[in-house]
Amino acid sequence: MANSKQARHRARQSTVRNAHNSAQRSRLRTAIKSVRKAIEAGDKNAAMETLSRATGVIDSIADKKVVHKNTASRNKSRLAAAIKSMG
Repeated sequence: MANSKQARHRARQSTVRNAHNSAQRSRLRTAIKSVRKAIEAGDKNAAMETLSRATGVIDSIADKKVVHKNTASRNKSRLAAAIKSMG
């Protein structure tokens, strides 16, 4: 257990921040899954619409440094490539 007042405060803050970041990562994964689900359904227009919404979520979470910007970019690129390769 933390001994100083500052250490106790930092422990409380890190608990709250961890919960917030976990929720943000969950939003990211959900956005990615929704695009993949649209791709598997085979509807290119729906997949593109879903990707545009997911791109905003991905960028927002990268701006908050919950995930690295290159990770966000890689996810967007792979999803876009998957949509482009659809028939």
